[in-house]
Amino acid sequence: MKKFIQNHKLALIGTFLGGIAGYFYWQQIGCSTGTCPLTSKPMNSTLYFAFLGYIFSGFFSNKKTANS
Repeated sequence: MKKFIQNHKLALIGTFLGGIAGYFYWQQIGCSTGTCPLTSKPMNSTLYFAFLGYIFSGFFSNKKTANS
């Protein structure tokens, strides 16, 4: 488990920060009518932003692929 965390530290941090950002987005901006699919419920916006944080953290990875 410790090795997994060390190897995926950036992705885990990005996912965690994205989830926090999603929750605060729902809390501060949200959707007053309840018809917005991403921001009507806190779980939706938290998971969506956590996924975006995970994807965004991949841009900062220094790992080389087999083709490069």
